[in-house]
Amino acid sequence: MVLRAARMSLAVLVVWLLGGATLLAQSLDIDAAKKEDKVVIYGTIVPQVMTLIEKGFEAKYGIKTEYWRGNATKVIDRVLTEWRAGKPSFDVVIGARGPLALGKPEGVFAKYSPAASVNFPAKFKDKDGQLTAMRVTPVGILYNTELVKSDDVPKSFDDLLDQKWQGKISMPDPSRHASTAQFLWNMEQIKGEKWIDFARGLAKQRPHLVESYSSVPNAIVRGESAVGITYVQYAGQTKGPISFAPIDKLFADPSDAALSSKSPNVNAGKLFIEHLCSAEGQKKIADTGEFVLAAGVYPNIKGADKIM
Repeated sequence: MVLRAARMSLAVLVVWLLGGATLLAQSLDIDAAKKEDKVVIYGTIVPQVMTLIEKGFEAKYGIKTEYWRGNATKVIDRVLTEWRAGKPSFDVVIGARGPLALGKPEGVFAKYSPAASVNFPAKFKDKDGQLTAMRVTPVGILYNTELVKSDDVPKSFDDLLDQKWQGKISMPDPSRHASTAQFLWNMEQIKGEKWIDFARGLAKQRPHLVESYSSVPNAIVRGESAVGITYVQYAGQTKGPISFAPIDKLFADPSDAALSSKSPNVNAGKLFIEHLCSAEGQKKIADTGEFVLAAGVYPNIKGADKIM
């Protein structure tokens, strides 16, 4: 969806912060979670961010985490493969909403809404109660600050169609990366039927196609491309000459956490999702450069408060 500046009231935030502990006690069996002793997570969060989340959870609850990471397409492929084989070994799945929704018709996910997420923006909530948004992933333009002059920094996605960017753009291959295909389709929201013209124009630029959004910033830093289409948060998570182009409109989908309906460690799985959505968890996630849904909590990226 197109992101516009929005704020939740301070009163709502205070209620959320003060009420969280009571709601947590009512909805979770922490002792049972500790007896299960581990939680298995499949997800798209990059390792340098997930490691910090895992350490915080393990330190607080003494429950081990096991994490397997892939891009959005690979995550849902593995989930569905295990599910159809009757051997799901995961407790929690984290990823973009579009791909995760493919698991709904097969009953992969349980209905679970963590208490800590009650005051997250309604527009990001899953109507079926199976997917819990815990962050959003704005898709924008990053650029190499040593290769792109300040006057040439793109101000919109349309600017990427300028001939000067031909052969200098990195992006995931939409034929292999579901989230990029969704990004191109989302262009219809601002371009109507002309979205296909944008997609064709982008293809004519002969972009450097990579596996996933997480591969784009590395290509930019290495100088393999001057600009790239990827998640905005990578501007704050990647070392090197890279920055975020403050374009006029951004697209973002919620990144969800979902509980397996056949979770081997169901209580630990619930507790992990609750931790992701808690005030403490949201702050730690934002500190890694991610955009979270807790009101007033932003990553350390210039202009982040205007994106969310």
